Amino acid sequence: MSRTKHFQTVARRLTGKGGGAAPIRAKRKKAVAGARRRPKGPFTRAEIETFREMLIQKRSDVLGDIGRMEGEALGAGGDGRKGGRPKMPPHQADVATDTYEQEFTLVLVSDKRALLGDIDEALLRIERGTYGICLATGRPIGKARLAARPWAIYSIEYARMQEQGRVRPDTPEETKS
Repeated sequence: MSRTKHFQTVARRLTGKGGGAAPIRAKRKKAVAGARRRPKGPFTRAEIETFREMLIQKRSDVLGDIGRMEGEALGAGGDGRKGGRPKMPPHQADVATDTYEQEFTLVLVSDKRALLGDIDEALLRIERGTYGICLATGRPIGKARLAARPWAIYSIEYARMQEQGRVRPDTPEETKS
């Protein structure tokens, strides 16, 4: 059947005109007052709730880590040592070590803040009903991947293709994995 005939047949069935074919009727959706819509993603509400709890727990852990690490890095005395001024001038190597450790800790804090942003985005996707769908392919992300990394935005197959260099990220959002 040609495309034109197909569309004409569908149009006739939708309008109920001609050809004895019964019109296609849209199914009515029963709206229950106060009921939430079923998520668009590939998971049940119970599974989504489990992932939401995992994300909230991880978010809390990350916030605690950030606070502790910032306190360690920025709570040092003026010379880079904790506990105020030492009695003797510090050795240059000690100052260099303390400075390196402070900078390293601040880099780790920056990474934790990026993870916090990824977790917040995952929580937003849950609210929008798009959680668990690969942003690149539109296919579901496996439960095992989300159990290990609930903020994942790509399926494991797509992430592997990226690592192997078979796929190049085209947008800034696709650079997160």
